[in-house]
Amino acid sequence: MTWAAAAGVLPAMDVAVLRSRAPVVFGVGCVSIAGAKFRGSSSVRSKPFACLSISTDASIKEAVHILIRLRQHWGHTQAIKANNFLFVSGCHRSYSRESVEDQTEQVLKNIGRCLKQVVCFSSVVKTTILLADLNDFKKVNEIYAKYFQSPAPARATYQVAALPMNARIEVECIAAL
Repeated sequence: MTWAAAAGVLPAMDVAVLRSRAPVVFGVGCVSIAGAKFRGSSSVRSKPFACLSISTDASIKEAVHILIRLRQHWGHTQAIKANNFLFVSGCHRSYSRESVEDQTEQVLKNIGRCLKQVVCFSSVVKTTILLADLNDFKKVNEIYAKYFQSPAPARATYQVAALPMNARIEVECIAAL
């Protein structure tokens, strides 16, 4: 019996059955907690599942290079396609004299150029925004809303000490393929 089964989180699972279905088993790495009871929730607990579709084959990971002009500024892979997702590296604007509104608009246009090679803005499931000044949050939010309609992707926003080339904003995202 595993620690999770002993704690009542998961029922005991037959590892031999999992191994017969997938060449590599990582254990139960992805667990459904959507139906778990949380403060006052009356939903019925859903059955857990194991993620058997994740591949460790490096040939499935593919670099996506979009714009030569952006590549000069980034100095790294702009996007990676892997396991039915597109991971777009942090886009930032290198002209620090521009307003945060101008930088945000340009950063989101650059992300759009990256996405349009494979998917579109509506496929984005997660974004991370890094701001040099969190006081710019409201201004950035107004522009962000023009690009990501409801339901908007999950998002995290952080203030950081500094961004490359004195940029005021950087945005990265993950899109489903």
